[in-house]
Amino acid sequence: MTAVDPALVLAASTEITTAALAGDDPDAVLPLVVRRAGELAEADLGLAMLTGDDGALTVEASSGGDDPVGIVLSDRSSAARAARTGVPVVADDFTTDPRTAPFVPKPLRGYGPFAVAPFGTRERRLGALAVYRRKGAAPFSTDTVDVLTAFAAQAGLAVVLAEGFTARQRVAVYQERERIARDLHDVIIQRLYATGVQLELLDRRLKLDGREAKRLADVVDQLDQTMADVRATVRALRSADPGRPGDADLRKSVLAEAHTAGELLGFDPEVRIDGELRRVPPELADHARAALREALSNVVRHSGARHVEIGVAEDAERLVLRVADDGCGIPRGVARRGLRHLEERALAAGGGCEVASSPRTGTTITWHVPLG
Repeated sequence: MTAVDPALVLAASTEITTAALAGDDPDAVLPLVVRRAGELAEADLGLAMLTGDDGALTVEASSGGDDPVGIVLSDRSSAARAARTGVPVVADDFTTDPRTAPFVPKPLRGYGPFAVAPFGTRERRLGALAVYRRKGAAPFSTDTVDVLTAFAAQAGLAVVLAEGFTARQRVAVYQERERIARDLHDVIIQRLYATGVQLELLDRRLKLDGREAKRLADVVDQLDQTMADVRATVRALRSADPGRPGDADLRKSVLAEAHTAGELLGFDPEVRIDGELRRVPPELADHARAALREALSNVVRHSGARHVEIGVAEDAERLVLRVADDGCGIPRGVARRGLRHLEERALAAGGGCEVASSPRTGTTITWHVPLG
């Protein structure tokens, strides 16, 4: 095999860094990372595997060949070992090599030459980046493995920076919302209130009657309604702040999220709410809001749907959230960290999350938590 052109490595690393620092979702950057890794290594398949909070290593993005996204790897596998230790692993045929053969997932048994490098930084180990060639192909050379290792480190740093950038953006949004809410509450409402008081005093002094008195009374009523609207806006702004759980009504949040998704989709999702949702504790309500937002985000970004249904139901025992679309299903190679976050939120509250997806029927996400 010919040596990898350093210019190609530099171009690939620059592309990843540019995408990451442009504010792209880190999950959206992963498929690009895998694609470029496969090209640099002249591989038939590339995989990005990320370590979850429980230590499990899950395939989150793929490029070329098969689509093993979602596979959870053994913590004794070479990929898991590379992620933990920061040391790459290479095999001429990973289905026969005694270090790797016991842990080969069924969808990958058609591959032979294998190389895996740690993905991330020393301080923030994201997981591993692996490349494969079909059985009978030439093994990966030492130079190629060195290039893969260097690229995985550079791309991992870019993804870590993207995560930090996204987090800072989110904090900045919360801070700006809080500032706007404070200005509305402390300045605008007070001025509206003062104006209403002045109008009432003017009415008393002038002792208006008939049409003029009614007109002035209507103006005061409009000011009262405007102040109520502003207070509702303040509550809505502050409800998006994770430090203020329970500020907003869950029913209103569901309708607001559906409206936002509708603006992005170009049509309004169908919404059905069964129950008053008043018995939902603030912490579970926050989980439900975040789960709905994540599910609708997946629909907007990936589905191409023409019809979306949102269902929220509360009974004596549990809260059930269901989002269904008639889109293309979950595309190949798309990172699924968002879906895993949905499941983690449900499990943390003692519930669960099921995902049914196919190109023919679309995707249905059912998220449920107990109310006890």
